Amino acid sequence: MPTKRTNSNRKINSRRPTGAKLELTMQFAASSTGLPSRANFRRWARASLLENADVTLRLVNRAEGRALNRTYRRRDYATNVLTFAYPDQQPLYGDIVLCLPVIRTEARRQGKTLEAHLAHLTVHGVLHLQGFDHVTDVEAELMEGIETEIVAKLGYADPYTGSPQ
Repeated sequence: MPTKRTNSNRKINSRRPTGAKLELTMQFAASSTGLPSRANFRRWARASLLENADVTLRLVNRAEGRALNRTYRRRDYATNVLTFAYPDQQPLYGDIVLCLPVIRTEARRQGKTLEAHLAHLTVHGVLHLQGFDHVTDVEAELMEGIETEIVAKLGYADPYTGSPQ
């Protein structure tokens, strides 16, 4: 089974089902019209957890997404998801920012439903929070495989190919 070592050097078994507890705070700094329910966001985040976590999920507009990306990643554009992990906190603690205008545009261009794309990016952000990354090809292959498995279990198509699992 694939594993990943995080910055705190703890071993994560990516295939092990858990009863991890989730404290989820949702913040809406952009229009929430047409969005899936909070219960769906909770279900998606929980499906991705390997350990107990306290997560704030913030949905933002393009201006805030761009400002955060510029400030923290030195990239002057709004991106779909940003994850801010706060290491050495127990339980796992962090913020995930989803930029709704970018996500809506991507979903349309990729022929996906907004719900499916939000599910995928929530899973993606929660995996980043736990130390997964996609900087190298090996990391990307591992992370994408885990994402695909999780979204399939949630009832969505492969986020990378659009094919049903």
